[in-house]
Amino acid sequence: MGSMPAPQIRPITSVHVSTKAMPYNHPHPSLEVTGGALHTFLPALKTLSRPYGPFPVIGWNCHVETIFAAFFRSLPDIKLKRECIRTKDDGSVALDWISGDHQLLPPDSPVLILMPGLTGGSEDSYVRHMLLRARSKGWRVVVFNSRGCGDSPVTTPQFYSASFLGDMQEVVAHVGSKYPKAHLYAVGWSLGANILVRYLGHESHSCPLSGAVSLCNPFNLVIADQDFRMLFSLKTWVVNLIFRWQLMPSLSGSLMMD
Repeated sequence: MGSMPAPQIRPITSVHVSTKAMPYNHPHPSLEVTGGALHTFLPALKTLSRPYGPFPVIGWNCHVETIFAAFFRSLPDIKLKRECIRTKDDGSVALDWISGDHQLLPPDSPVLILMPGLTGGSEDSYVRHMLLRARSKGWRVVVFNSRGCGDSPVTTPQFYSASFLGDMQEVVAHVGSKYPKAHLYAVGWSLGANILVRYLGHESHSCPLSGAVSLCNPFNLVIADQDFRMLFSLKTWVVNLIFRWQLMPSLSGSLMMD
């Protein structure tokens, strides 16, 4: 029997922000590079050598920063066109496209799929700001509203979660079929980022996405759950009330929709 050819390994990088400045000709102390990606990606990531400076006044605490953005960040007014998809298990997800882009943009324009965080959807300010920024660069952008999020109905006992990839797979396949000449990309926040990274690992070399970005990903869900429960303890009752006021209506509204 002949020897099997050696498998081709794609470059892989994982990036963690550090506050220490490093010269450009040295790898970042918090940058783990494997698979030969050192010379491929690192030269383009010049900002990694700069020290991190939090936003003045509100950036000293993660909870303060999150709450401030939720209440005071502007909400861009964007006209969206909704496309409802019925999944193979009779579930429902909603895709929100910028209205008119199907006529304004060429068919080979890159497509960016936005995946919001827990209870998030196309009405969230951070999603809309990313949508506007990408659209200004000529990208076709679509927001993936998971089951029960963004006024998407819940029609099955199956809800969206970090371990459920069925909807992600169908959405990527659907978007790819609509624009076969375009490269597909995705950006996820928080829980959306966790689902996205899990999808990338599951699809591996057959992944139809040309690129993806994971933002604020709770990689270790066990620790993230423990921290989340600690947040809702009596010691932080003020923060508890604020987060409950923001999250619980979205969660309960999602579960009550059918």
